[in-house]
Parts: sequence; C-alpha cells; structure tokens
Amino acid sequence: MKKFDGMFFATDLDGTLLKNDKTISKENIDAIEYFKSEGGIFTFVTGRLPRATQRIFDLVRPNAPCGCINGGSMFDYRTNELLWSVDISRSVLELVEYIDKNLPEMGIEVNVHDKIYFCKKSFATEKHRMNEKFPDLACHYYDVKEPIAKILFAHEDVKLMSRLIEMLDLHPKAKEFDFIRSDVEYYEILPKGINKGEAVLKIVDLLGISPERTIAVGDNDNDVSMLSASKLGIAVSNASPAAKNAANHITVSNEEHAIAKIIEDLESGKIFI
Repeated sequence: MKKFDGMFFATDLDGTLLKNDKTISKENIDAIEYFKSEGGIFTFVTGRLPRATQRIFDLVRPNAPCGCINGGSMFDYRTNELLWSVDISRSVLELVEYIDKNLPEMGIEVNVHDKIYFCKKSFATEKHRMNEKFPDLACHYYDVKEPIAKILFAHEDVKLMSRLIEMLDLHPKAKEFDFIRSDVEYYEILPKGINKGEAVLKIVDLLGISPERTIAVGDNDNDVSMLSASKLGIAVSNASPAAKNAANHITVSNEEHAIAKIIEDLESGKIFI
C-alpha cells in the first residue's frame, strides 16, 4: 500500500499554489509529483476559467478533474472535456446595470465559460486581463450573447469595493444569487448554491472517494466553503481572516512552498486525516 492511497488533495491557485509572481516553485511541483506517485489524488479548484489554467495544468498534471469558475464548472484537462457547468440567470444584468449607474468607475467583467468580456475597465480589470493573458474583448454587458458563468467587479480602491458590497447586499435581487470576495480587488456574483465546497464534493463523488479523505488548501474568502467541506481544511499564512477561521490548520505562506510543506507534514504525521 502506498503512503497517500485514497487521499484527495485540492488546492486553490492564486495566493496558495502560485507565488505572488504567478509562478509555481520547483519544490511544490516536485512534492505534487511525489504525492501522486504514492497514490494521492491531486487537483485544483479555482475561480479562473478553464482556459486560464492550461499552463498550470501542464506543470502540475492533476490526476483528477478540476473545479473552475469558483465551482461553476468541472473540467478534465486530461481529456479536454467539460464535465459539468452551470449558467447564471441573465437577470443578473439588472444588478450589473444598477452598479454601473451608481458606481460608474467600477470595473465590470462578464465571464462566459471560455472567455471574459471586459465591459467596463479599471486598473484592476486590466491587471486581471494581463495576468490571465486574455484578449481585450470589450462590449456592453447587455450585448453578451453566450450563457454567462459569473460576473466579476474589480477595482483597486478598497473603499469603493466596500461600497459595492453594501449596495449589492441591499438590492432586492440579491437573494437570487450568491456573492463572494475572491481577492481584495474582486467581488463576484455567482449562481445560487455555487461554490468551491460543492465543487470538491462533486469531484470526490465522481471519483468514489470518501469525504473523510479530503484535504483542501486556500487563502481567500472564496476558499472558505471548500475548507469547511473537506475533512482537513488548511489555510496558508497569508490567508484572509475568514479563510483562517474556517481552517483546521494554518501552514506557511504561498511564497514558502506551502503545498510542499503540507505534503511533508502529511508524510511525517504532523498533520493527518
């Protein structure tokens, strides 16, 4: 029997597996390969679209389907197959229009399942576009014809982001959707009931793995659901207060090869499931 047989390990990407410069350390890559070679099942669950994670897949080669769009889709890069996805109601555009009229400086992105439309630009949306290497697709949000996966608001002004959250919370349509802060500069609208925790449960159910053998690692508010849904939820030391509160264990930061450290601690018995 191998050391990690039957163990399922899901990690967030930005701020967790990825360093601040969006690279993956050799220490993390080597540790992931070792984890898989000893029977472990490794994948990632991210807010990114599937096409924005191909480079990362090529480096770490998950041996299970991946969760994307904060749980809004399940994609198997090994077969290039979209296994599951959900669309958000187009009535969400009423909320987008409301914010556009009242916070005209707010950046607005409409995410469909294979691309992002940058409908209203800010410094934060431009940084996001360049980091994910998406083309500069610009159109009015009501002109997006494809099924919509999620809405992302982005701005570098923290006070403006707080105002955005307050306004959305008070809107009468807020109860029809879920909302999550995926970064200090990002706030997202998702279909009701969609989150990373549900993605983890869908993947392990598909694979026939016991939820008692699951590990999840993250750094931000949108990771709280998967930290809570997993048997062992681990926050990196650079995580948000909400993520740390949801975790069973706190490890080193994303700049200190956090995934490698967790796998080392699992092997030594310092942490266990």
